[in-house]
Amino acid sequence: MGYIQVLPEFGLVADPVVGIVTTAGESLSPVIEKVAVLEATTDDLVNMLSGEGNMLASFPNRESGLAIGGTITSYWYGLAVGLLIAGIIAFQMIKGV
Repeated sequence: MGYIQVLPEFGLVADPVVGIVTTAGESLSPVIEKVAVLEATTDDLVNMLSGEGNMLASFPNRESGLAIGGTITSYWYGLAVGLLIAGIIAFQMIKGV
């Protein structure tokens, strides 16, 4: 029985009788290398959520940079929203007098 070509550039074929994807005599190393890069990227994204650890594209000794940056950003956003609410309340008090 014949095979169905899945990814001809990597030499992947599907066996319809068994139901598996296999190689047609070629190496899977290009696919495995790309999967390794994707795994490193996903691990980096998950580590960004905790704010700890060293990121892939960052310089050495900058492990707490995300946590400090997030704290400063949250402070300034909170200050801006608080001043906006205080300004609205003050405007309403002046308008009511």
